[in-house]
Amino acid sequence: MEGTWTVNIIQTLAKEFSVEPWQVEAVVELLDEGATVPFIARYRKEKHGELNDQVLRDMSERLESLRNLEARKQEVSESLKKLDKWTEELQAELDAAPTLSRVEDIYRPYRPKRRTRASIAKEKGLEPLADIIVLQLSKARSPEELAANYVDPEKGVNTPEEAIQGAMDIISERMSDDAAVRLKLKALYSAECQVVTTAATEDDSVYRMYYDYKELWRTMPSHRVLAVNRGEKEGFLKVRLDVDTGKAVGVIAQDYVLNTGSFTTQYVSACCQDAYDRLIAPSLETELRGDMTDRAQTAAIQVFAQNLRPLLMQPPVRNSVTIGLDPGIAHGCKVAVVDGTGRVLDTAVVYPTFERRVEESKKVIRNLILKHHVTVAAIGNGTASRETEKFFVDVMHDLPENTRLSYMIVNEAGASVYSASPMAADEFPQYDVNIRSAISIARRLQDPLAELVKIDPKAIGVGQYQHDLKGAELDDALDHVVEDCVNAVGVDANTASAALLSHVAGINKTLAKNIVAYREENGPYSTRTELKKVPKLGPKAFEQCAGFLRIPGGKDLIENTGVHPESYKPAKALLKHFGINEEDAARGRLKPLVEAEGLKKLSELLGIGEPTLRDIVEEMSKPGRDPRDELPPPLLRSDVMSMEDLMVGMELKGTVRNVTDFGAFVDIGVHRDGLVHISQFGRRIRHPSEMVSVGDVVTVYVTEVDVKKNRIGLSMRKPIQQKPAAPAGKG
Repeated sequence: MEGTWTVNIIQTLAKEFSVEPWQVEAVVELLDEGATVPFIARYRKEKHGELNDQVLRDMSERLESLRNLEARKQEVSESLKKLDKWTEELQAELDAAPTLSRVEDIYRPYRPKRRTRASIAKEKGLEPLADIIVLQLSKARSPEELAANYVDPEKGVNTPEEAIQGAMDIISERMSDDAAVRLKLKALYSAECQVVTTAATEDDSVYRMYYDYKELWRTMPSHRVLAVNRGEKEGFLKVRLDVDTGKAVGVIAQDYVLNTGSFTTQYVSACCQDAYDRLIAPSLETELRGDMTDRAQTAAIQVFAQNLRPLLMQPPVRNSVTIGLDPGIAHGCKVAVVDGTGRVLDTAVVYPTFERRVEESKKVIRNLILKHHVTVAAIGNGTASRETEKFFVDVMHDLPENTRLSYMIVNEAGASVYSASPMAADEFPQYDVNIRSAISIARRLQDPLAELVKIDPKAIGVGQYQHDLKGAELDDALDHVVEDCVNAVGVDANTASAALLSHVAGINKTLAKNIVAYREENGPYSTRTELKKVPKLGPKAFEQCAGFLRIPGGKDLIENTGVHPESYKPAKALLKHFGINEEDAARGRLKPLVEAEGLKKLSELLGIGEPTLRDIVEEMSKPGRDPRDELPPPLLRSDVMSMEDLMVGMELKGTVRNVTDFGAFVDIGVHRDGLVHISQFGRRIRHPSEMVSVGDVVTVYVTEVDVKKNRIGLSMRKPIQQKPAAPAGKG
């Protein structure tokens, strides 16, 4: 049976992902052997036909879903056999069921139930009467005549009317359990059902737009579904699913009302109404509300993952002495200066919001900048960020003319979570919690990926309704994004923190700590093979992780590339074939030689696949390559603006901070992100992620400035005609 499942699953995956069955078989085999998605994507290209990492990730998740579905089908099949209800027809229905919901509908009539009105009627011996009524063929002239033989006071059936009512309860439950009827009703709901929301209170709230609202169930976007759910949970909204009751009852009647002219037909018609009102509608509403929420949560998790990836992959501001400022009022602004490697050079606390201490604070910051030759500043975007930015720009204006200094507002979401964590305490035991935040903010600018992996992805704040989402599913999705990003960049085995190492393919938290402990005890690694000496790092873990770990300054240049140790032999044979060394390859001599001779000929000569050879050539031509360096640099600023400086029609450069279903929030340097609504992207799109990602630097135009409501409207469409307007803060 399991062999049949595997064939079915492979065929399903091949169809859904538009790939060949052999590609799916290869991926399933590798996953079952314990290979990670990054490893499969990077080092097993020949085996699966060069599928990209996102397809492989999606296929892995869908594989698990399909296996769960098949396991449930097997459970239901075994249960039906134990109940002596199994038939070949039922098994065929189960085999063809595409979803868990369909499987449960098939199983529903046979599933053991708690006592119901129908089960009580069966105990009273009324099931034969139900059979007679539902067939609508009775020749009896009256209900009393029909039910007379089923009156039995000892069983609690005292009158013909009670007998008929019990039989109708049985029929209603049959209708409710009928898988074919439920399938047709779900189709009706999918096509016509509306979500209807009304006010549950007279109080005003952020949910006011939903106090009298309706929208088709199938087209309601995820952010509105989640908003409605939250409004209901908080007691501001009442929510129901609304469909034409007459049509719904008619769907049931199509299968059960035979119109034979028998007086029992009226009872069957009444059962259709009762089955829908009492049994089917409530259960369908529960099921479809659940489906709607699941769909919305899945979409929201995808948005979160889409936003997290570019945030983690933001280009680092390398080799710059950086001053990090964590703004605050009561406890001052915490300051940390770090060198180009992130090592802490100096710390301080200043009070730029205290009028009597402003000049003193300026002097402290000025001295730190000049003493350590600071070239860039990272200012957190929390409380008092605007005041701190203005203060810092004033300091910049007072510096000697030859001082080159710029700054960036850094999203500090999660910094406080990290600074109070055991990880931060281990990393910086000598510093106060607040100073740790300033260090983290500075390092976020220097290397966003290395710093952000220390923080729970949910705390980074680049999603929508993250607190309403399923924790486990959100964690899995975000962990996968972090894993893909870390492995795409590669990790320096001699400088990486345990937090960063734990996201490398094949390395768990224990192994990560062991790698750090081993290098601290024995000195830096000079080759990847030395990693085999790390306690608990066995052959499988080494196979998975080795290619993603880099050793700059190691024994050979190849140790600082993405070439896997399993490919060292053909890589060195390639160099020998052309009579060059690793340094020659890095200087650009290898690529032209390979292109001249041809990949196909060389791959046959070396006994490796063309994709692997192509990767070897690319990696050896750029040792230490970081894909983030190929992206546009972050937008650094040298002066400050406020909302009052904005005018409608103004053209600005900004950084995308968050992407949601309804638009993108862009930081234009005024401490209030502006919203580019989905209708303002310049062309029709289904989702803002089609055009922008978190971290993108974009050109926008101001369409609205409301200082009182702290709201800024932006557009990516260039205005046809810019009307002169007064600055927003002036009238």
